[in-house]
Amino acid sequence: MSGFVEKPEPVEVPGLVHVHTGKVRDLYRDENGDLVMVATDRMSAYDWVLPTEIPDKGRILTQLSLWWFDRLTDLVPHHVLSAEPPAGAPADWAGRTLVCRALDMVPVECVARGYLTGSGLAEYEQTRTVCGLALPEGLVDGSELPSPIFTPATKAAVGEHDENVSYEEVARQVSAETAAQLRQTTLAVYGRARDIARDRGIILADTKFEFGFAGEELVLADEVLTPDSSRFWPADEWQPGRPQASFDKQFVRDWLSSPASGWDRNGELPPPELPQDIVERTRAKYVEAYERLTGMSWG
Repeated sequence: MSGFVEKPEPVEVPGLVHVHTGKVRDLYRDENGDLVMVATDRMSAYDWVLPTEIPDKGRILTQLSLWWFDRLTDLVPHHVLSAEPPAGAPADWAGRTLVCRALDMVPVECVARGYLTGSGLAEYEQTRTVCGLALPEGLVDGSELPSPIFTPATKAAVGEHDENVSYEEVARQVSAETAAQLRQTTLAVYGRARDIARDRGIILADTKFEFGFAGEELVLADEVLTPDSSRFWPADEWQPGRPQASFDKQFVRDWLSSPASGWDRNGELPPPELPQDIVERTRAKYVEAYERLTGMSWG
């Protein structure tokens, strides 16, 4: 089983129509046809949206995305029109709301990997490939790849796994021209972000982007380069051959998979509430990622 432990009811705001409730974001459409994206403090792990929220998480994701969008506009335009909540929105939407252009979204998660870990490592250990791309022998968990690779995935519904697919499959789904554009743009944005993060003592191991089209123009959408969409590792602790320390929800995953939680991730029951210390340590990691990347204090 998977999904929401308890699916929230959408907030009613005059002039907005609720479109979708995602793992983290709630999506509305305004009277102009633009999309209003609200990042909540929800936390997901192991295909579940957990019953416990992480304070400030949605605002950190939103503000970090805005910071990155500003640094990428010469490579690819983005979808953000405004960061001001619509009139009549709850006070809690401040800092976590983006008003965005409605795009014709590409149904592909565009993943760039500069290091081997996660599902890429699992595939490599079986076949010495990732998404059909052959890699050298001798790589281990955390190894830097000879050069960054584009490893797309299909976008799954809430409670389901994204599935890695080959570049050829993407070309079949969206056309060869679009697939080439997605690969080129994904790797260009990853390269820019990797270099910015490296200057701040952080390794950007991998990240995923979503794109859409406004007419003929490819546009960067959704969140970008946050701890929810990327693996950030402290460079001074990087050591290939073992799992890396990370700026994300690893505390949550570790606790849920430990005997302390009492939860069987392969069983029928939903995950339990998170203990306060896990909530605080996870929030601290998100704050640290924001502060180290941007050079600004949070709050």
